[in-house]
Amino acid sequence: MAKTESIAAGSLTRADLADAVHGEIGLSRAESAALVETVLDRIGDALLAGDNVKISSFGSFVLRKKGLRIGRNPKTGVEVPIEPRTVLTFRPSQLLREAINRPSKA
Repeated sequence: MAKTESIAAGSLTRADLADAVHGEIGLSRAESAALVETVLDRIGDALLAGDNVKISSFGSFVLRKKGLRIGRNPKTGVEVPIEPRTVLTFRPSQLLREAINRPSKA
């Protein structure tokens, strides 16, 4: 995994991704932004269609269905039904997990 330059507020944005594409590949800024948008749109479209998204050496975005369950209002203790829903989870690849947990050389 390549180190990224300083990221404002600890978040990687679309603009940061476009700048990285511009710097690494040499596409124009507009082409880089369009490429990032296309990739993110394809990921979003696949998830909206109910498909999981697997990115080799990075991880998988997985849709999981959660059934009806009973929750509890923490203030009152009253039981309330929690409706069935679909949740999006991210499962990092083994490579990414190892890179994150590798001790840094500070």
